[in-house]
Amino acid sequence: MTDVHVLGIRHHGPGSARSVAEALATLRPDLVLIEGPPELDQVVPLVSDPAMVPPVAALIYAADQPRLASFYPLAEFSPEWVAFRWAASTGTPVRTIDLPAANSFALHTAVDDAEPAAPPQQPYRPDAIAMLAQAAGYSDAERWWEDAVEHRIADPLDRFAAITEAIAEIRAVDNRPADHADVAENNRREAAMRRLLRAAIRDGHARIAVVCGAYHAPALVPANFPPAAADNKVLAGFPKIRVAVTWVPWTSDRLSLQTGYGAGVTAPGWYQHLFAHWTARDSTADVATTWLVRVAQTLRRENLDASTASVVEASRLASALAAVRGRPSPGLTELDDAAQAVLCDGSPLPLALVHRELTIGNELGSVPESAPTVPLAADLAATQRRLRLQPSVLEEFLTIDLRKPNQLARSVLLHRLALLGVDWGTPADTGRTTGTFKEAWTLLWQPELAVAVVDASRYGTTIATAAATWVAEHAQATGSLADLSELLANCLLADLPDGISAVVSVLAERTAVQQDVVPLLETVAPLARTCRYGNVRGVDVTGVERILDATVVRACVGLPTACAGLDDAAATAMRRAIDSAQYGLSLLPELPLDDWHRALAAVAGSDRIHGSVAGRATRLLMDAGLVERDDVAARLSRRLSVATPAPEAAAWLDGLLSGDAVLLIHDQHLLELVDDWVAGVRDEVFDDVLPLLRRTFSAFSRPERREIGEQVSRGRGPAQSPGATALEIRGAAPAIRTMARYLGWEAIA
Repeated sequence: MTDVHVLGIRHHGPGSARSVAEALATLRPDLVLIEGPPELDQVVPLVSDPAMVPPVAALIYAADQPRLASFYPLAEFSPEWVAFRWAASTGTPVRTIDLPAANSFALHTAVDDAEPAAPPQQPYRPDAIAMLAQAAGYSDAERWWEDAVEHRIADPLDRFAAITEAIAEIRAVDNRPADHADVAENNRREAAMRRLLRAAIRDGHARIAVVCGAYHAPALVPANFPPAAADNKVLAGFPKIRVAVTWVPWTSDRLSLQTGYGAGVTAPGWYQHLFAHWTARDSTADVATTWLVRVAQTLRRENLDASTASVVEASRLASALAAVRGRPSPGLTELDDAAQAVLCDGSPLPLALVHRELTIGNELGSVPESAPTVPLAADLAATQRRLRLQPSVLEEFLTIDLRKPNQLARSVLLHRLALLGVDWGTPADTGRTTGTFKEAWTLLWQPELAVAVVDASRYGTTIATAAATWVAEHAQATGSLADLSELLANCLLADLPDGISAVVSVLAERTAVQQDVVPLLETVAPLARTCRYGNVRGVDVTGVERILDATVVRACVGLPTACAGLDDAAATAMRRAIDSAQYGLSLLPELPLDDWHRALAAVAGSDRIHGSVAGRATRLLMDAGLVERDDVAARLSRRLSVATPAPEAAAWLDGLLSGDAVLLIHDQHLLELVDDWVAGVRDEVFDDVLPLLRRTFSAFSRPERREIGEQVSRGRGPAQSPGATALEIRGAAPAIRTMARYLGWEAIA
């Protein structure tokens, strides 16, 4: 008869992990069954590979829908990992038992496709061991396990028997109905586990060890089994889909409960410390002292004082706190309190650094190259090694000089990944530089990006081909000219000649039939950036230049007509589009702007055009040196006359002055015109004009607004013609003499 021992554990519990190791060493089973989808059996042998370094996670995903995926994280202190490694080291067969992922994914898909239902009453099952700990007055389940189980029950098999009995009592008082979502899911999973356990018993094994979550332990004791027919009925008719499985690196941070991981723990780094201490056979120091030493080392790396004497004092305080609180030994709570009081001078801020680095941890696991993977992931890994750009769990700031081939290749990789939705890097501010040879990125590798890579593999087997295919498909599905132009610019950054060709072809077709001027104007800036940046990247942008030329011509021809009869909302959109086009055209000094300036002149000179647009066109012409200040003053005087409704006058003024106060500061005549107009606005319309005026002047800097206010408060000086300038020769004499010496005119006194 088969002897079955059920070891009910807490996922990622170091105390459970130590007990599992002791129990397996005592039992010496000839088969180990571990909770997990049976598909994991395909990759379990990789656990013994030296390159497999936890934390890692088994990744199971739907082959035809990779975004439908589940992770099964394992840390060094996870009981399941300990069981896997024990079986590998002793040559003992090991299998996983649970509801197959092929069924659970299919059920999940069926629920999503069905009519929307009421939300589940309880999305996650409570941690049973944590419930026992809380009932005993413990905030930390691992503290309770250590105090109540490890220290009080010497035999490891008796520990698990006691846990199973306690969990059975908890389940006995669970009065949730059978159709409750969590209850129904557990019934399915436990039926699947029992079916596989029955099959293992039929195989004739003498001694089987079952490692499972403590909540399931009572249901897997053979004496408590329901009839096999009942389990088969529960599992009858389940749908299935095709799935794939592999291993991926995981991080300590993602083991944390605060990230939303349902089976997470509060302090992965602390649990790793506990497990390492418990399994170190030659360890002579107590766990509290070694932890406080690490705390002190972390503080010193942050240039904070933490002496050896302070560590000793903190250790004494932690022990005293544990005694006062009735605990047999200091736990993380006592150690944190002691560290804050002694090592951090009572401040919680330094302790936050310790929490991030030690309590949570910053480890990133690794998996062997032999782990199953899609070709795209293999190409990404090879590219990362070639560019010496390895993933990290810590946020990194990367500055790239595009003039260096290796760094340019890094930029290309990050831009290609961004197109594919693998957001490893996020563009960052480059600082004060305005050149085009520098990029900045913030890099942070999240384990979930492995799913994004698998999902992107449907586009190709390499990063380059996959990105180009994605671009081609996305271009066909995009109807906006602005989006197409941005896509083209992204292709340039990602060095995708095939993608550029695909987008240029679609863009040429769309611009040829586009009648609306606003989309044409919005297309100019992305196209201009592509042309300018192409010079840096060495990409042929001849086709893009042709589209840009045609787009500018068509926009210029239609601009005056398109600006007529606009309401406030349409005028705002048109003005934004004109500013965007102006910015784009300014990027290419070699581009002829005669057509553009003629179109702006037609807009600026018409009284039938909304004041916001006409005022902006006037300002752009003035900045280009095509309108004299006298002419601007005349137009301003006309637009602010009593014959013009106040809201229209305010809109024209906003278009003229928006974003720059230099006009008013250095042209007294224009300032006087604006001052007279504001003073003359009738009371009944002033409330309508005020918001627009506030918006206009709020865009000026504080010193600019102060200077304008001081000039207005001082009043007007002697009458001057708008173009007159008073020259102060005496004050300028030193500068004149200096320039004369530079020019060799020494005779000037």
